[in-house]
Amino acid sequence: MKQFIKSLPKYGECFRYLCSMFPKVSEAKLKEGVFTGPDIRKLLFDSLFSETMGDKEKEAWDSFKHVVHRFLENTKDPLYKTIVQRMLTAYEAQGCNNSSYVSK
Repeated sequence: MKQFIKSLPKYGECFRYLCSMFPKVSEAKLKEGVFTGPDIRKLLFDSLFSETMGDKEKEAWDSFKHVVHRFLENTKDPLYKTIVQRMLTAYEAQGCNNSSYVSK
């Protein structure tokens, strides 16, 4: 999540939406992608947030949501490696800095 937020254009519609959604969070924290669990859940269920994104941003966000729902919740999808790899690929296309490794 942090890398995704940091890769967003700071003057773009998506980042402005984040600022309006979390007015009490400092701009510095928003720019660095510092969010609490409840804030992340709020974004996961906000359909308007994804509507402010471009194609690459939306693909990266959707893949992040897929990882959360299929891997980080109580059940672990048998295809979790594929799901995580898809997210990493989408993040790379978005311009996120990742130093993650997924073993095959």
